[in-house]
Amino acid sequence: MLSYIDKANILSEALPYIRKFHGKTVVVKYGGNAMQTPELTQAVISDIVLLSLVGMQVVVVHGGGPEINEMLTKVGKESKFVNGLRYTDEETMDIVQMVLCGKVSKHLCQLIGDAGGKAISLSGLDGRMFTAKKLSDGTDLGLVGELTHIDPTPIKLALSGGYIPIVSTVACGEEPNTTYNINADTAAASVAAALGAEKLILLTDIHGLMRDPKDESTLIPVVTLSEVPGLIKSGIISGGMIPKIDCCVEAVRKGVPRAHIIDGRIPHSILIETLSDKGIGTMIY
Repeated sequence: MLSYIDKANILSEALPYIRKFHGKTVVVKYGGNAMQTPELTQAVISDIVLLSLVGMQVVVVHGGGPEINEMLTKVGKESKFVNGLRYTDEETMDIVQMVLCGKVSKHLCQLIGDAGGKAISLSGLDGRMFTAKKLSDGTDLGLVGELTHIDPTPIKLALSGGYIPIVSTVACGEEPNTTYNINADTAAASVAAALGAEKLILLTDIHGLMRDPKDESTLIPVVTLSEVPGLIKSGIISGGMIPKIDCCVEAVRKGVPRAHIIDGRIPHSILIETLSDKGIGTMIY
């Protein structure tokens, strides 16, 4: 058990970071395994509320894949995948919108309120905050889109009122009466850039970028933009890590000073990254 002196030292270590990030915007992408147990969820929520209470402007961009799968099963809708990615037809899009903008977003708002914070639910449809077109990477995923425009005004209004915005990644289509499902990592990176955020934090289910994915001791704590092409060429950045690194690279190129890939399975990983000397995961800058 920590002594009072140990606890005081932890608080003292956090002080310069609280001062540094006071009034600055931090965008957290929340989803996946960090949502899967009540204990981890509560740790993430308490971290977010604490950062807000010490003066940081925290924006949460969330996914909800497991909840979408659960609802599709309940309604007897079979999931279709193309190259491991969910195909979103019109019926699935209805479920996505209902689950993300309704159940998940409102539940996060309630949890933050219970923890002493103030949160407000937003989606890319509100105020046409997100505009998208059909994903054009050569793979037909139905109503999966890529962002073409972000208007961060609704988020800024929420922040100015002292609220923590909880953002669902559903977008208005460029064409009338169309909505698109947007990858939450991509949306979080775009939101961070549009807000001029100080940090982008992606909560994942791995420790970060590792030279050997099976050996956590090979974690690479810091990566510069110039190192990324070589790491991809050598195969160190591969598979599902490529799109996450790409999101971080895009955010940094658009002015976000630092992007972080951290393990959401570790309790209070957000606080460790933001308010300690050691940090956690992989930082791209």
